[in-house]
Amino acid sequence: MEQQPGVKFEVQDVNVHYGQRLALRDVSVQIPEKKITALIGPSGCGKSTFLRCLDRMNDTISGARVHGRILLDGTDILGPAVDVVELRRRVGMVFQRPNPFPQTIFDNVAFGPRVLGLASGQRLAELVEENLCSADLWDEVKNDLSQNALGLSLGQQQRLCIARAIAVAPEVILMDEPCSALDPISTLRVEELMRTLATRYTIVIVTHNMQQAARASDFTGFFWIGEECAGLLAEYGATSRVFTRPRDRRTEDYITGRFG
Repeated sequence: MEQQPGVKFEVQDVNVHYGQRLALRDVSVQIPEKKITALIGPSGCGKSTFLRCLDRMNDTISGARVHGRILLDGTDILGPAVDVVELRRRVGMVFQRPNPFPQTIFDNVAFGPRVLGLASGQRLAELVEENLCSADLWDEVKNDLSQNALGLSLGQQQRLCIARAIAVAPEVILMDEPCSALDPISTLRVEELMRTLATRYTIVIVTHNMQQAARASDFTGFFWIGEECAGLLAEYGATSRVFTRPRDRRTEDYITGRFG
């Protein structure tokens, strides 16, 4: 299948096993470039497993096997010749709980550029400022970049993790329930930040918050658990359509709270 213009990921017939257990079955989807795609569905339906396929984080799980094709700009990232380190530079990850390094704010953002040799000296300082501004955090921390990042509030820590992720100039940002540990005000700030970042990056977010998916995303994929207890992509489409005119009864029942 030839990749279509404006598509960042073309996922074709992906199956994931953890040992003998089938976790995802026959998932095929196109993820558009520079849009926000939300993945919703009940716990255990494979949303996070699918997200980890996009940067090959499942490689780190013992017994995990991924079959199928995942094309990033037309290149299959599951191929044996793929440089996984470079893949994870292109496809950044923001996790459920903020996980800043126990270092200064400056060193958190500078970590990736230093390791990859992207900048040093004055240019590194400029890069740190640029990415803290992009993460809507600069004005809150600019007077003390030497403070320990663990002293920030949870909302600030998550925005710092976003600044750290974008400091290496990725093309895609994956977010695994990035607001689940945050208060409502911090959640809205992260959602607003996502909308701003989507002008430059492709964003894929896993969320259990239906209101967040409806507010923040352009496209929504609904995962469900099939008869084999494996995750299925039951429905995918523009968020406005999925939330107002779902084609699958299971989608409607889930987003209206009837079950799930």
